[in-house]
This record gives sequence, C-alpha cells and structure tokens, in this order.
Amino acid sequence: MIVIKFGGHAMTDEHGEFAQSIAKAIAEGVHPVIVHGGGPQIAAALKEAQIESSFVGGFRVTTPESYQVVERVLTQEVGPSVAQSLQSHGVNAVALSARTEKILMAQVLNHLVDGTPVDLGLVGEVVSVNTEKIESTVSEGCIPVLAPVAENVDGSGGLNVNADLAAAAIAGALDAQWLIIMTDVPGIYRNWPDSDSLISHISANELASLKASFSEGMAPKVQACLDAIEAGAKAVRIIDGTNPSALESALLGVGGTLVMA
Repeated sequence: MIVIKFGGHAMTDEHGEFAQSIAKAIAEGVHPVIVHGGGPQIAAALKEAQIESSFVGGFRVTTPESYQVVERVLTQEVGPSVAQSLQSHGVNAVALSARTEKILMAQVLNHLVDGTPVDLGLVGEVVSVNTEKIESTVSEGCIPVLAPVAENVDGSGGLNVNADLAAAAIAGALDAQWLIIMTDVPGIYRNWPDSDSLISHISANELASLKASFSEGMAPKVQACLDAIEAGAKAVRIIDGTNPSALESALLGVGGTLVMA
C-alpha cells in the first residue's frame, strides 16, 4: 500500500493531472491511500470570513472560530473535489473525514518541531490511528481520500492536524511501502532554503540530525518523514507536486528526496 499526501499547493490543475497519474498507478497494481491538504483553500476561506490567518513554525494557528472554517473547507470542499476529479478519471474514490470516521485521534500539539513550547490553539498531534475504515474501503476496491482533522482524545471536539504529519501517522499505521509527500518544492534542501542543495537521498538518522535547521512549512515535512519511518513506513519521498510528471516518476522510485530507514 502507498500513502500519498496531496498538498494544497500542488493542486494547480483542478487535480486532473494528479487523477490521471493515480488512475495509471492503479491500473499497474498500486493501492493508494490519499491524504489531502488544503492550505491555499483554507486561507482564501478565512480571508473571506475576515478571520486572521497566521503561522508559527509551519503550523497554522487555529482558533475555535478558524477551526470551523478549516474543517468545513477540508471535509466539504477540498476532499469531495479531489474525489470527484478521481471519479471523472475512472477511479472509484470516496472523500472521508479522519475525524468523523474516528481514523485519527489526537491531542493538542504544544511544541514545534525543534521542541520549542508553543500555543497553536486547536492544532493536533496524532496519538493513534484506527486503520479499519481505510482497510475496508480499500478492500471494497475504493480509494480513500482523507481530510486531516482529528478527534481530541479528551472528547472536547476536533483538532486541525498538519496534513504531512497526518499522512505520516497513517502511513506508519498501515506499514506502507511508501509515503509520497507532494509539495511545492523539489524535495528537501540540505541548506534550507538554498535550492542548489537538494538532497537526492538521505537516511532517517542523518535527517534527524539536521531537522532543527529547517523552518516554515518544510519543518513539518521533515518531521513527517521521520515520524512515518519510525512508525513503520518503509520509505518516504518528497516531490514537487506542481510538476505534472513528478508523481509518476515517484511511483517508479525516481525523483525528489528519498528518506530511508
């Protein structure tokens, strides 16, 4: 099984090229599970609602007011849109909320990737993954398209989970062969943000020694790589999702940055 994180910044063509690549992969025997983001779509919705949007360490600060927008955009707009695009390319896909289906349980995240204490509001750190719904959906010949929101383990409501970290937790729980993270950069830069320092492959141990040097949105992606491998995924590849051929190449084991155990 392969977990693919389809980032909001990679959604450049109403998902058509992505859907074509997924359809081709399925025809070749790949069993994908898709976790989607939605950063740009959430930002637009928050702006329309006149709710301030801010980030700390690559995480969206999520107030109770903004959480309502986040969950609505992810579960009612982005997820169904991705599933519909896949369906139009012959892929039997279904949009699922990881919170509603009790797939992800989380606790409030109170620290950044580098360990700095922080108050991010209703941002979650995954503590458990129930794969039953994912596995039953796949066994029925359907591709799950998962929105990265979780139920708080204390029963107080929903939490916004960084999509990279949600995908990592799911990939680990499924013992996935691959986690492919589609983003808007070619991979991991050794000297972030110097694009000339792109890493083609790196061990999880070496990446862990470098993780404090990453900032902004790359920090959670690096942590996601480490989390996925620690949890059981065999490998993680970060690719440029805005490149139409990148996903097909990644499914063949080529391109971006490969992180291995």
